[in-house]
Amino acid sequence: MENLLASMPGIWRPLAALILASVVIMGSPGPSTISVTAVGAAHGVRRSLGYACGLIAGTIAVLLMASMGVVALVASLPHGARVLGVLSAAYILYLAFRIATAPPLGDQRRALTAPAFAGGFLLAIANPKAYLAIGAVLAGTTVIAGHQGLDAIVKIAVLSAMIAVIHLCWLLAGVSLSRFLHDPVSSRLINVSMAAILVAMTLAALMH
Repeated sequence: MENLLASMPGIWRPLAALILASVVIMGSPGPSTISVTAVGAAHGVRRSLGYACGLIAGTIAVLLMASMGVVALVASLPHGARVLGVLSAAYILYLAFRIATAPPLGDQRRALTAPAFAGGFLLAIANPKAYLAIGAVLAGTTVIAGHQGLDAIVKIAVLSAMIAVIHLCWLLAGVSLSRFLHDPVSSRLINVSMAAILVAMTLAALMH
């Protein structure tokens, strides 16, 4: 206990490094963040919130699996990583189609149902970038040296909060585009562009 208390004053620098690493690595554009931006742009904040919560919950589940070594176990299985990649790619292609064909926000008669919590959760746990990014952040920073269990708890708590903040920021970025989506031409252009970026980022993650 004395050693732990003695280490507390020096916790802020590695904690800041952990937060910065999470912003740079986990907050960079990828299938999860681009998808929540695209869904927010196509459907608005209220209808997209369930999907965003699914992404957050799924990404936190990946974080927990990574901290327990489950990710390494799955990746070591024959074709384990490939199966995850195929699941992710299939759902993202479906999601990209839904985004590209979404009607203008003002056209309530043709409004498509926004992706739900389950869809966000599925994408998050099958997202290849999430495993790489979270694994890199977990392995690259030690917040409390000499106390492995407590260090893991602190990192999981901080990264869980950052996952929520990052996804909500990307959602709001997408919603900021929604004011342009009442015009049919602008709506189609933005939705198709966001869908294309989503597919491109997914292919880049799978080829990494």
